Formats: sequence, C-alpha cells, structure tokens
Amino acid sequence: MNTAFLPAYSLSDFDFDLPESLIAQHPATERSASRLLDGSAAAPADRIFRDLPGLLNPGDLLVFNDTKVIKARVFGEKASGGKLELLIERVLPGHEIVAHMKVSKKPLPGAHILLAVGEADCDAVLLGRWPDEQGALFHFKLDQDPYALMERCGHVPLPPYITHTDTAEDERRYQTVFARAPGAVAAPTAALHFDDALLQALDARGVERAHVTLHVGAGTFQPVKTEQLDEHVMHREWYEVPELTQQAIARCRQRGGRVIAVGTTTVRSLESWALSGQATGDTQIFITPGFAFQVVDRLVTNFHLPKSTLMMLVSAFAGYTHIRQLYQHAIAQRYRFFSYGDAMLLSRAPTGTP
Repeated sequence: MNTAFLPAYSLSDFDFDLPESLIAQHPATERSASRLLDGSAAAPADRIFRDLPGLLNPGDLLVFNDTKVIKARVFGEKASGGKLELLIERVLPGHEIVAHMKVSKKPLPGAHILLAVGEADCDAVLLGRWPDEQGALFHFKLDQDPYALMERCGHVPLPPYITHTDTAEDERRYQTVFARAPGAVAAPTAALHFDDALLQALDARGVERAHVTLHVGAGTFQPVKTEQLDEHVMHREWYEVPELTQQAIARCRQRGGRVIAVGTTTVRSLESWALSGQATGDTQIFITPGFAFQVVDRLVTNFHLPKSTLMMLVSAFAGYTHIRQLYQHAIAQRYRFFSYGDAMLLSRAPTGTP
C-alpha cells in the first residue's frame, strides 16, 4: 500500500459545522422515501432512496447487517433509593449483562440494585467493571432473563442527539425490516431505508443479498477525544460473517459483480474478517485514510457525526476531499443528518487517494 503522498490527518480534519435544524428527529414518512445523495460519480446527484436499484447492476451483491436493536435502556434504583439508568451493551450467559451506568454515585462491587421498579422488580448484583478493573462498563448478574426484562420494561436506546423520549413509532422505525439477531443498542441506520417493496425491486433487478451480524454498541456515538488518531482506543463490537455470505461474496467476484455494504457496520464486519481471517469474534478495527479495503466496493451510508470514527471510515473509503465536497453539498441542499436522516451512495476510491 502506497500512502507516501497521503496527508497526515488529525481529529480536527474531520470536524464540520452542521445546522442543528438538519439533525433528523423523526424518520421519513416512508422508509424508501428518504433522499439519496449519489456520490458514486464525479458530480453529486440528488435522488430518492427508492431509486437505488437503478444505480446497481444485475449480479451486484448487497450485504446487510441483520442485528436487532434491543430495548436496552432500563431504569432502576440503588438500595439507598438513588435513581440510576443502565444501557445494556451486551448479554452474557447465566443472566449476566454488561452495561453503561448513569448514576450520581457509583455503587461498589457486591451491591444490589433494583431494576424496573414496580414492573419487573429485577434484582441485579454488581460484579465489577468490564472487561477489566479499569473498564468503562459494569458487569451485573440478574435474577431473571435479561432479554425478557428488556422486552417488558426496557426503552428504545435512541441516540443522544434525538431529543424526544422513545415512542411506539421509534420501536418500529428504529429497527430494520429484516432484523433477526438481538444484541444491538444502536440501529444499523443505512439499512433503515429499505422496505419490502424496495427489496423486491432489488430482487427483480438481479441484485443478490447477503447478511452479516454486528451488534452495534453505544461506543459508536462516543466522540474521539485525542487529536492524534493513533492514540484513540476503538470500542469493541461482536461480529459474524456467515459461511453463506462468504460464498455469496466469492460468487459475486467470479461473475464480476460489486460487493456493496449497507452501512459502516457491514464494512467493519467484512473488513475485519478479511484482515484477521476470523469469521466471528470481537472487532476493534479502526478505519482511517490509508486503509487498504479488501472486500467492499461500494457503500450505502447515512451522514455521520463530526469528529467521529465513522467520518474517518467514509473518508478512508471514498476519499477525504470527495467526502468533504459531498457533505458541503448535503448541507447546502438541506439533507437530513444522522440516524433518522438521509443516505448517500459511495464508490471506493483508489488506495492512496487524498
């Protein structure tokens, strides 16, 4: 990989000014009625998301993330009566969970807390920090099944930039139509634009479909705090690239099709598999300009937060300069940003493109 002429990027290079009015607070009336910025050619083109099949070729392969968002936000209280909030990041065997905890004073290991007071009255024992004593997450053992608890009493873990409390609409729309494997605390948002009619249109176009699973963690919203990118510690997420998907990619290559990732989580899954040779496990892959992509040819993605690792990923994929131009166009044309916002279609730039 020749990166000799790539500029040395730092955190401030991925900042931009976004009018607050462009942060989408609710989804479009229809999933596929969102706008689509076609950035796969030299000049950006404004389209509607349901136009996507016409931008793809028969024989292309779309790869989706089939993770399912769990109602991971659960409220409770300490033995003292102090209120707290858990955001359940991961469910472990034996009714154990790993969670972020929001509370005025952190309880000590061995402390009991009560979750879903008056609804499920779930007793939870704090076992300690996770994944080690310095970890930012907390490890609990519950006296009942965590998934059943969340289904009865949990709340949709809407991103921090969505200001309303979760509703029945969010429970339906902050979830893809093909969500299968429960475990995510954030939706794979590029896939939210697909509805059954659009999937049928893709089938009619001759576009094949496959799935990976990556359970999106709350770390996806955490800002990068170090100006030097190589000092950033990437969050950890579990992924799987099934054998059937590996076979679909091989067939796509053989027929000359393009592998199109739906969302950055799909990119992270596929490129983690290609880089490590491991089809399942935890990934901390951090994709920045200069990264050599091995699998993904095109990308469908939403518009991302300033100074985020996802801004760095799309800049690495399509070229830093091209992404800056596309974002300027999107802001000028008043595209809707972030999880409930609009999308864009990108092509992979040659390695070494600034």
